Amino acid sequence: MIEAMSSDEVRAAWAALVQDLRTGVLLTLRNGRPFGSHVPYVFGEDWTRAYLHLSRLALHTQHLLADPRLSLFLSEPDRPEKNPLALKRMNLQGAAAVLPPEAPHYATVKARYLARFPQSAMMFSFGDFNLWELTLTDAHLVLGFGQAYLSTAAAPREWTHQKPEQKPDQQPGTTP
Repeated sequence: MIEAMSSDEVRAAWAALVQDLRTGVLLTLRNGRPFGSHVPYVFGEDWTRAYLHLSRLALHTQHLLADPRLSLFLSEPDRPEKNPLALKRMNLQGAAAVLPPEAPHYATVKARYLARFPQSAMMFSFGDFNLWELTLTDAHLVLGFGQAYLSTAAAPREWTHQKPEQKPDQQPGTTP
């Protein structure tokens, strides 16, 4: 059995993953069904806040305006030499809202976004683009086989090793 990592080790692995990856898949709801879009992002202090710079003309933005619920999926790229089941990946759930320019942390988020994506500077002058703040509530992080972890916004620095769920009538340590 693979030994679980400590919360500190998981946080370090999460930080490395999101630093290496610059884009993720934003899943919004379109007519009640998932709709995926590839988006660049920056995170806040931890995984509970992420920021996107989106055009109001994009379908995913229209979806968020109608229903702010979302998922953000991040995954390291698949490579022929790597087992695809061992790819590091993260699935986050939450809701989105426009971050107004008068918000106290708007300038800081904008500067961080432009530092990571300097080519987007011109789009900040376009009237149809806004910074969006994703308020994320749940995280599922997979760091390899047997290394899946869960966290919630209530305790974002605490990562719990995901174990298979037991059936209600099954006693611990027994096989079904």
